[in-house]
Amino acid sequence: MEIRPDILFIIIGAALVTFLPRVLPLMLLSRLTLPDWGLRWLNHVPIAVMSALIAQELLTTDGRFTALSANAELIAALPTFWVAVKTRSLLGTVIAGILSLMLLRLVF
Repeated sequence: MEIRPDILFIIIGAALVTFLPRVLPLMLLSRLTLPDWGLRWLNHVPIAVMSALIAQELLTTDGRFTALSANAELIAALPTFWVAVKTRSLLGTVIAGILSLMLLRLVF
C-alpha cells in the first residue's frame, strides 16, 4: 500500500491541530498556581457548556426556534430533568429520556 505525501501531511497536520490545543494549556497551567476566584470560575465552565449544547438541541430545529407544541424533545426533557435531579443516576436519566420521547412520538 502506497502512502501519498499529501495525505501523510494532512494526517500529521490534523494530529498537531488536535494535540497542541490540548497539551499546551495543560503544560502551561500545570506550572501556574491559579487564584481561588479563578478555580471557582473554572468549576462553572462544564455546566455552562453542557447547558448551551442542550439548549441549542432542545430549542432549535435547522437553526430556527421550534414552537413548543411541535417540540416533543423539549416536552420529553422535563420528566428527564426531574428524574436526573431526583435520582442523580445517569442510567435512570437516560432511560427516562428515551421512554419520554418514545411515548411522545407514539402519541403525537
